[in-house]
Amino acid sequence: MNEKIKTLVRAALFAALTCIMTLVIQIPAPTGHVNLGDVGVLLSALALGPLWGGAAAGVGSALADLLSWPAYAPATFVIKFAMAAAAALIFRVLKKRGRKYVGMSLGAVAAELIMVGGYFVYECAVLAVGAAAVASIPFNLVQGSVGAVVGVTAAVLLDRGGMLNRQ
Repeated sequence: MNEKIKTLVRAALFAALTCIMTLVIQIPAPTGHVNLGDVGVLLSALALGPLWGGAAAGVGSALADLLSWPAYAPATFVIKFAMAAAAALIFRVLKKRGRKYVGMSLGAVAAELIMVGGYFVYECAVLAVGAAAVASIPFNLVQGSVGAVVGVTAAVLLDRGGMLNRQ
């Protein structure tokens, strides 16, 4: 099969995985609940690289928002694309220096900081809900922490099992 078609199919599968992990997997937390959508975002980044991983993460996450919180879908596409692209680029640079697991971790932290900042800016600038944007920071930090920890753990396990594409 053509390599471009394989990549497109993998991206579509990661987009679907990200959407499902966002909508279906809900974990109780002190701030309400968190989902595992960011795990899909990080795995997309590490498996597909900045462009395809970003596209898969953005599409899958935006689709989840279209099905639940439509006002957030445009911002979610941009934010999740940026998260995946940043994580993939950091991973790629540190992997070349022999520090791939450090790259996974730092990429995840950078991605989650993009998420927290991105939604804050969107809520303040576009939705004009400044107080709510400030109030959502702790929730987003909890969401990001869970996403980073579970995402890096899953990535390490998949990498050690030979199931993560080596970009």
